[in-house]
Amino acid sequence: MIALITGITGQDGSYLAELLLDKGYEVHGIVRRSSQIGRDRLNSLYQDPSIFGRRLFLHYADLEDTTTLRRIIGRVKPAEFYHLAGQSHVGLSFEIPESTCDLTANGTLRILEILRDVPAGTRFLHASSREIFGTPLSSPQNEQTPMVPNSPYGCAKVFATNVVRVYREAHGMFCCNAICFNHESPRRGENFITRKASLAAAEISLGLRSELVLGDLDACRDWGYAPDFVHAMWLMLQNDTASDFVLATGVSKSIRELLSVAFGHLGLRWEDYVRFDSRFVRPADASSVLGDPSKAERELGWKRRVDFDEMISLMVDEDVKRLSAKL
Repeated sequence: MIALITGITGQDGSYLAELLLDKGYEVHGIVRRSSQIGRDRLNSLYQDPSIFGRRLFLHYADLEDTTTLRRIIGRVKPAEFYHLAGQSHVGLSFEIPESTCDLTANGTLRILEILRDVPAGTRFLHASSREIFGTPLSSPQNEQTPMVPNSPYGCAKVFATNVVRVYREAHGMFCCNAICFNHESPRRGENFITRKASLAAAEISLGLRSELVLGDLDACRDWGYAPDFVHAMWLMLQNDTASDFVLATGVSKSIRELLSVAFGHLGLRWEDYVRFDSRFVRPADASSVLGDPSKAERELGWKRRVDFDEMISLMVDEDVKRLSAKL
């Protein structure tokens, strides 16, 4: 089996690459040309001569570059295509709305148009987002919940999610949306709240900083574990029928609870170190988010392995280990 991944250097892409390689796939990844050649999340694969250049291959392209994308897809001939790339930071999408929408919405459309002309019938997965629901009209949110986005990123994901469904229904393509609620890991970027919390707890415990400044502490999210989510993505493309699935835990946690676990894991009281600043409150944000993963559990047999407390503790431990190695 040959798989092609956009966003392979990201959190989900790196875990997915490892999963597919473990299952015997030949894995190809699309990466952007950059002056920075370091791709830390793939380091273990780079350094394995039995994998890199033999079963794992990287190709340079941008999502705006239709010609190069078409050339890569034609050369690789993937049986499975996992589209994970895009500007995925919700807060940042208010600062760079045009590029966010072009990468997220039109980037998905470009790939679908290319795959529509591929005779092999590549199976396609698009990593959608719970941000399509915006401020939800009902709870928990499932595959039938109305899409009412409240950010430029959410608007772009609504377009991408709908166009995947349209191509599935109009052209008979095997296209799926993985509607992912928040999912985290030690590989999460430092500009996301879970990693901000784990990193701050680690740095404070080591005497490297004195406080963490955050916005809304009462916001709640449904936080899952990234490796569990990429396993569900793989299961979706093994299914007999193409469909859309909500990937979530069904449990909502507040930022206060996140801080309690992260700091408490190191014997600290988060209240002693966290300061509120209204400048960090988003222009529009859902206060409570909760997903319903029952369809994925029922139809895919998907089971989550790592709960919230274990996940945050793993993140804190990894940050302490990494920081301690530099001291």
